[in-house]
Amino acid sequence: MHGHLLVRALFAAVVVYSATFIQPINGPLILNVLLGLFVAAVIVIAESRLREAAVTSLLGGVIGFAAGLALARAIGGALFWADTGSTQVRFLHGLTVVVLPYLGLMFGIRKGEWLEPSKFVSLFQDARPQKRYRILDTSVIIDGRIADIVETGFLDGTLVVPQFVLKELQMVADSSDALKRNRGRRGLDILQRIQKMSGVDVLISELDYPQVKEVDMKLIELARALLGRIVTNDFNLNKVAQLRGVEVLNINELANALRPVVLPGELMSVFILKEGKEQNQGVAYLDDGTMVVVDNARSRIGRNLDIVVTSVLQTTAGRMIFGRHAESDGSSGDTGRRPRPAANA
Repeated sequence: MHGHLLVRALFAAVVVYSATFIQPINGPLILNVLLGLFVAAVIVIAESRLREAAVTSLLGGVIGFAAGLALARAIGGALFWADTGSTQVRFLHGLTVVVLPYLGLMFGIRKGEWLEPSKFVSLFQDARPQKRYRILDTSVIIDGRIADIVETGFLDGTLVVPQFVLKELQMVADSSDALKRNRGRRGLDILQRIQKMSGVDVLISELDYPQVKEVDMKLIELARALLGRIVTNDFNLNKVAQLRGVEVLNINELANALRPVVLPGELMSVFILKEGKEQNQGVAYLDDGTMVVVDNARSRIGRNLDIVVTSVLQTTAGRMIFGRHAESDGSSGDTGRRPRPAANA
């Protein structure tokens, strides 16, 4: 701090000495001293304000001032034919020399932020919104739920169907196995349904990777090339893609997230479909496919049963609900909750 004050004092002394030595004002010496002090004070104040300014603003001001000065000089050169003895011409010339550099200086200071590297590069980038690609896997097409998700509008962006996925679907549809053949044809029907939806952008990609043999690895390479996300319900593809840094939209995870919350102690009505693995267990299924394991319900197979939820187990494969017969411990009237409707078998 003291060093700055010393430098400013020395600077002011030099300016005052120069003013007294050169004497720009014809008159008493005190007038030149006051002029030197005034000029030094103005420069010191300007210097203190410049310390708080951003470097990009200073650089923008310098560039703007230089551009304004060059433009004023060009205009002065273009008026060579004018009468330089006229006071109007001299005033116009002086006005351009003062006004244009001033405007350039102020404009450069205000727009100096555009000299920052990130914003400067953005000037040469495409300002249009980038497309978001959603690459469909064979399994998710055959699954069929993707069509309903797309129809509801929850899946945005451009849906990409790679050519190698279409070939795999065609091979499945031409299989000699009736089950595989039906699944392949179902997948082709799902694609046709999606293509006919209004407002849905479907792209058949011709990109292929002959050096890559597995379809899953080709999907990962395509997602990298397009900077897109893979839409699948394949657990293994999900994990491999995430390990390789590719984002995945797993519709099984979406389905699990949309399942209703079931709490221990809640009553529900289920249809006992078959016997369980453990002794005297019965198994039921909710409408969304959730397995419900009921103790002491083997004798109730083929019947509706009111149960009390004892626990809920969430696994990577889905969710399992465990319960017991509500009447076995007299809990049917204690919770005050209405039983859920029976699940369809």
